[in-house]
Amino acid sequence: MIPEFLNEFKTQLEKYKLETIKISATPLENEESLQIFESKFLGKPYLPKDMEYPKDKENKPMVLWAQINFADFPVLEGYPNQGILQFFVSPEWFDMDDYKVVFHDNISEEFKTDFSFLTEEAYEESPIYREHKLDFSKEIEYGSSADFRFDMNFNNQDFWNFQETLTDNEKEEVNGIIDGTGHKIGGYAYFTQADVRDYNQNLKQDLLLLQIDTDDEIMFGDSGVANFFINPEDLKNKKFEKAWFNWDCC
Repeated sequence: MIPEFLNEFKTQLEKYKLETIKISATPLENEESLQIFESKFLGKPYLPKDMEYPKDKENKPMVLWAQINFADFPVLEGYPNQGILQFFVSPEWFDMDDYKVVFHDNISEEFKTDFSFLTEEAYEESPIYREHKLDFSKEIEYGSSADFRFDMNFNNQDFWNFQETLTDNEKEEVNGIIDGTGHKIGGYAYFTQADVRDYNQNLKQDLLLLQIDTDDEIMFGDSGVANFFINPEDLKNKKFEKAWFNWDCC
């Protein structure tokens, strides 16, 4: 995984090694739609029949940004190996204060099928433009230029200055293992501005629960990125309602 030209830094880099689940998101055609239980961006959620659809502060239906079915998911230490995790966000999502993270540990065969109340108006401001099919792969990361936990120096140079000494091919190889961008669960986070955890002692232990990045059919402001984080103890105890949301852009 570590390119040969980085061999002198291998011991240091190994200390930053983390597993992550990269998400490949494939936009569907306009008339296509995934099944209720499937992992997806946008689309119709799995909800038990007796559960009320999540609503925002103005009592309007939230938008399902993401649904992760852990039955389709590679094993990642600390994260569930079954159940469905969902991320609902208000149509007025910009202020990051109106969202719900919902976890279904047990999947019922009796679920809602009528979502006619979800009108086009709810999706007008959505940063995700169309439904996406999700595929997962486990990968290794050694850092992220934006994640505060990655503070390694390279012969007394920070990551950015070190990059300037590399060839274009070497930069590409380095970015393959020290990057943080893309859709993912776990591993290192990416920010276009700064890691908000770095300025709040109470958040420094929090882990990346989900990252949705700008893509062909996804745009957060001006090429931004959205993150959901969770405290390790809350993750362990499946208290996903305590997860918190952040997004920024260039």
